[in-house]
Amino acid sequence: MKIYDSHKKEKVQFESIIPNEARIYVCGPTVYDDSHLGHARSAIVFDLLRRVLRENGYKVTFVKNFTDIDDKIINKAMQNNCSIEEITQTYTQRYLNEMEALGVLRADIEPKATENLESMCAMIQILLDKGIAYQTPNGDIYLSVNKDKEYGSLSGRIAELESQSRVQNSEQKHDNKDFALWKSYKGIGDIGYDSPFGKGRPGWHIECSAMIKAHLALQGEYAIDIHGGGADLLFPHHENEASQTRCADGQHLAKYWMHNGFVTINGEKMAKSLGNSFFIKDALLNYDGEILRFYLLSTHYRAGLNFAEEDLLASKKRLDRLYRLKKRLVSLKSKDSTNAQDTFQKEFLEALSDDLNISKALSVLDDFITTANEQLDSKQNDKISLMKENLNFVSKILGIGAKDCFKYFQLGISEAFKAEIEDLINKRAEFKKAKDFQNADKIREELRQKGIEIMDTPEGCIWEKI
Repeated sequence: MKIYDSHKKEKVQFESIIPNEARIYVCGPTVYDDSHLGHARSAIVFDLLRRVLRENGYKVTFVKNFTDIDDKIINKAMQNNCSIEEITQTYTQRYLNEMEALGVLRADIEPKATENLESMCAMIQILLDKGIAYQTPNGDIYLSVNKDKEYGSLSGRIAELESQSRVQNSEQKHDNKDFALWKSYKGIGDIGYDSPFGKGRPGWHIECSAMIKAHLALQGEYAIDIHGGGADLLFPHHENEASQTRCADGQHLAKYWMHNGFVTINGEKMAKSLGNSFFIKDALLNYDGEILRFYLLSTHYRAGLNFAEEDLLASKKRLDRLYRLKKRLVSLKSKDSTNAQDTFQKEFLEALSDDLNISKALSVLDDFITTANEQLDSKQNDKISLMKENLNFVSKILGIGAKDCFKYFQLGISEAFKAEIEDLINKRAEFKKAKDFQNADKIREELRQKGIEIMDTPEGCIWEKI
């Protein structure tokens, strides 16, 4: 298994800390609003990584957090005149529902910031005791970046700190580059939790370091195997996480760092702050989650993906080919010959084991589908079971292709239209029974004009959306 390490900036051989075990932490959402396709892509990318590692024989422990303490959450609660909990619970559940629709497996552990305050305070206290952090007169606590000689080693972007810091400048900070570990309670309009440092709330960065330590970390040089997230998190968030753990515990936070590329619209990064967010919930109104998943998977995870509806439709046609093969196979039964074997599964997994090389993997899949169809066309039925096994293998790793192959081609059709289609098909059957093939053909053409193709099979007449 090879992966691209964002720290070393090269593709490296993955060697887990404990043989045949992989511990992965991925930054989850800040639950104050609906998630957009950028969030969906990141979730799907690391879901694929998890599946590929598992297929390679690793026991994977996967952790994804929920940030439920944040300025944006506080502001949203004030705007809606409701509690923090109402906001966070609503958007956490929406996120989980959307991930299920996209075929993303639930994390093994899903820690929330509000449930890990003790761990955060403990880490902050260590940093204070070591003199690496300091508390200002107003009660805020900052990490002194100059005390960390390795700061900037992960991203190589320390010069950008002042312009990209998510922490507002404060005259009480020793250095403008220092970042907040704890924000003191500021009174009405703020939210505060009791702590050894006074009432307040944790900074954003300390959350992940503390949760990793509490739920996933090993003793030794590295806390975990892989830390992942979107490319926008590399700096300053992941840089600050790495610094906190290094300074507090003398550990490297992760042996490997992985980051997925942005989703853009018209060349601009998709983000709520830019007003160009394409929410997952909106995309799911128009496209089935599996179609959306396949589209977001089809571009290599490190590359940028410029969302375009025509590309999504082209991606769907590629997925259609898989389901058409599945439909051909579903009613076929045969005993495979004793020599029935191929190299598909090996080649498919090898491609994905090379830094999730999805382009090569899908090329291998396309070749398999073409060959399988050719064999079926020529009545070579000695590999039916193997073909079905191969499709199941694809479904297991990519998370696509598991739907009922007939219902798949009826996605997006209203119940009223389905009833109309079935009524026309029944009338056509009556015409055929009466040997009135002219009117039977007219109904076929009428359905085609409505965007529906019908096929006569030994199991009866089936239809699909063109």
